[in-house]
Amino acid sequence: MHKFDAWLLGKGHRLHQFLRMQGVYPAVFSTLLCFTLWGVRVYWGRTWTFYFLLWNLFLAWIPYLCSLWAVSWQQRFPRRWWLLLLPGVIGIAFFPNAPYIVTDFLHLQERLPIPLWYDIGLLASFAWTGLVLGAYALRLMQNIVQVWVGRILSWGFALMVVGMSGMGIYMGRFLRWNSWDLITQPQAILYDLAIRIRHPLGHKGTYAVALLFSALMFACYFALTAGPTPEAAPGETK
Repeated sequence: MHKFDAWLLGKGHRLHQFLRMQGVYPAVFSTLLCFTLWGVRVYWGRTWTFYFLLWNLFLAWIPYLCSLWAVSWQQRFPRRWWLLLLPGVIGIAFFPNAPYIVTDFLHLQERLPIPLWYDIGLLASFAWTGLVLGAYALRLMQNIVQVWVGRILSWGFALMVVGMSGMGIYMGRFLRWNSWDLITQPQAILYDLAIRIRHPLGHKGTYAVALLFSALMFACYFALTAGPTPEAAPGETK
């Protein structure tokens, strides 16, 4: 029995260390804050307004969960890079959903009896959580890429993902595409992209929106992940 307790304690400690190092605790806390504020609003106003924020937050969790999935596989099988392809592709495809929540401020207006200041706080909490999830997901993915190709190229990877997220936000907010449409309607998405790539001067708004939100995501990423990494990246030795 004592051996089992020691084994269980060791497993719990390793799990705690994994969750702590990957930023799970602050991500969960921010998410619980979002649910609490939304629940209070539902009870206070007797309305389901802003219910779509819950769905958007769920989508924002997908790239983060995929990055945790990839880190777990990387730690267990450090030489089997092909195991990282599935969580990597899914995570990158859904990554724009994390910073996308910032655009939900578009729905901000006074809705009595809920005061405007409360809805500002509600939307800010969801937007902040989306940015946190995006920053943590990208940091984990960059750490994995760094193991295979080095630090400089890993930053190129991070910039590519951030740039793609800006374009993804534009396509989601203005063209109403979803991440899963990459599978269900890939030709239509590629057509919309091709038009804007071939005629950039005729689609200045596209690039303005993409650059704005790419810059915002990168600034948040840089701010939230700045400083030395307390432990070696997955698969690396100290």
